[in-house]
Amino acid sequence: MSDLVVKRPLWQGNQGRGLADAAMDRLRRGEVGSVPVAIGLVIIGAVFYRLNAHFLSAENLTNLALQMAATGTIALGIVLVLLLGEIDLSAGSVSGLTAVVMTLLYVRHGWNVVFAVLAAVAVGAAIGLLHGLMRTMLSMPSFVVTLAGLIGWQGLMLYLLGKEGTVNLPFDRGIATISDTWLPALLGWLLVVLLAGGHLVAGVITRHQRVHAGLDATAPVWIVLRSGGLALLLGGTVLVLNSDRGVPLTLVIFGGLVLGLDLILRRTVFGRRMYAVGGNAEAARRAGINVTWIRISAFVGCSALATLGGILAASRLVAVNQSSGGSDILLNAIAAAVIGGTSLFGGRGRAYAALLGILVIQSITNGMLLLNVDSSVRFMVTGAVLAISVAIDSVARRGAEGAR
Repeated sequence: MSDLVVKRPLWQGNQGRGLADAAMDRLRRGEVGSVPVAIGLVIIGAVFYRLNAHFLSAENLTNLALQMAATGTIALGIVLVLLLGEIDLSAGSVSGLTAVVMTLLYVRHGWNVVFAVLAAVAVGAAIGLLHGLMRTMLSMPSFVVTLAGLIGWQGLMLYLLGKEGTVNLPFDRGIATISDTWLPALLGWLLVVLLAGGHLVAGVITRHQRVHAGLDATAPVWIVLRSGGLALLLGGTVLVLNSDRGVPLTLVIFGGLVLGLDLILRRTVFGRRMYAVGGNAEAARRAGINVTWIRISAFVGCSALATLGGILAASRLVAVNQSSGGSDILLNAIAAAVIGGTSLFGGRGRAYAALLGILVIQSITNGMLLLNVDSSVRFMVTGAVLAISVAIDSVARRGAEGAR
């Protein structure tokens, strides 16, 4: 959620009024952030718990954490291209193809697992570079470029798999162990302390820098409240997961990717340029930003993250096959990014959108599976949630334009 800012320091009183005024101002401008998603998650949890108490059990929540990592990582890449108002329909196929490349190098050619993973990521980045060049140099719509990629890369994946159609990973070592590794309880709590403490320190440092520069700064009370809320959320999650098998390594990897991408987007020049290009490409170009390079970078990042998602999926399946990267993986990844709050119109969104969105989708899927609901109903419900999310985004965008 974006920072709430107040113009008066904490010691000047009326802090509550300042926070309330800032919140109302953001609401009038259509900047609702992740609030609708958070409310939706509470409703989903309450409804499914009412229908089946096992939904909020430690065992089921641990399974939910395992299920969301692969598709969520792919959704992270989708966030990058959506921030520019673009789309990548090939992310699913790229995840399957690069997972097959990694598996063939590792299993059939005897490569070291680290080198096999790096080679797969390099292949994914090269594919993203090709997509970016076709989009920028040839001025082809990203929809067409990546639609062609969806079909072509899936065909190449089937060619590499050959007639067998399936290649198994060694289940007792290497990639396969990622999905079967759990953090010790103490290490899980250490992560909570580091993340919540780091969030607090970062907030204090940012406030000090803004005050020193004479800019509006977040009230200290709001910094403490946010960090405290994060600590409670993370602590509750670790407490539940530790009561079962522990914090899964795949969730730590996914969370690390979310945190890393969020820092890049919010704390670096590159990230700010991404938002500038997504908000108004022509204005960004006139401001001296290399719009072509930014667009190419987004497609490269999208395909590289799709590769990591494909590897996590292969780890959980302990194999790659003809359905790798297929089924509804791409649709769920795009839906997760949009449901989480990334605007389809570009210029607005956070890396956390992938985490929140995939949590919504997997919660719906998981809850309906517990209730033995037919997949047709699940698809319709997911589609309705996606439509509502886009409607909220459209209304928010219209509100933002009206407030200018």
